[in-house]
Amino acid sequence: MDYPKRVIKAGEANAAIVRAVKLQLNQKLVLDADPAERLDPDNPEFGPRMKQLVKLFQARNVDDQGRPLKQDGEIGALTWAALFGGESVDTSDKASDKLLARALKIAAGEEKKKVREIPRNSNRGPEVDEYLKRAGVSPGLSWCCAFIYWCFDEAAKAGNRANPMVKTAGCLDHWRRATAKGARRIAAKDAIADPSLVRPGMVFIMDHGGGKGHTGFVESVNGGLLTTIEGNTDASRTREGGGVYRLNRKVGEINAGYIDYSGV
Repeated sequence: MDYPKRVIKAGEANAAIVRAVKLQLNQKLVLDADPAERLDPDNPEFGPRMKQLVKLFQARNVDDQGRPLKQDGEIGALTWAALFGGESVDTSDKASDKLLARALKIAAGEEKKKVREIPRNSNRGPEVDEYLKRAGVSPGLSWCCAFIYWCFDEAAKAGNRANPMVKTAGCLDHWRRATAKGARRIAAKDAIADPSLVRPGMVFIMDHGGGKGHTGFVESVNGGLLTTIEGNTDASRTREGGGVYRLNRKVGEINAGYIDYSGV
């Protein structure tokens, strides 16, 4: 059964979904041999006992990248994929918009070059300074959003067209102003419920509080898992790392949302 594009939790009204999940839990947790423990697939209720067993399944299993599942008793895309297999969730590795595809290719080229800050932990370096300059700010500032702007700008130049992205080096400023440029925003809560809303070429925004944030490109989507290309980060996935990296993230890590410039 394919992921129904929403989180399944206690009180679920769709009896067919509840039945399918119960059958999988019985099999995966080896409950069929014990009538006292086995969930009754013909009972359409997603109640406390079923929630408890979903938590147990989450505690015993990992996502496709080997990371622990969130033990909340709710079935989002990652838990669904662990239950029903990776083919049951949507995947996408190509941007449908030419500009976004070109921007992703340019970002991937910077990652391949292994762009790094020089000197280390300085927010400086030949490429970093150019990203910041293109976004209209001074050298030495945080540069993750400037990297995104530079990639869009290079892609726009290659396509002989205007850059649609807000000219800014501020992640949260970008989030606030993107719709005025014609872009579409997808809230984090909507993407968590239905990761198929997120597509390659979109820009993710994280809000760390106090006016600080982080951003990067979505390169591919596999259910609730993302492959991203980001500047000013590193393998620790922080917002103040020293280079351009390709990383793996869960959709649930993105707490503000996504900006989509396709068709703009």
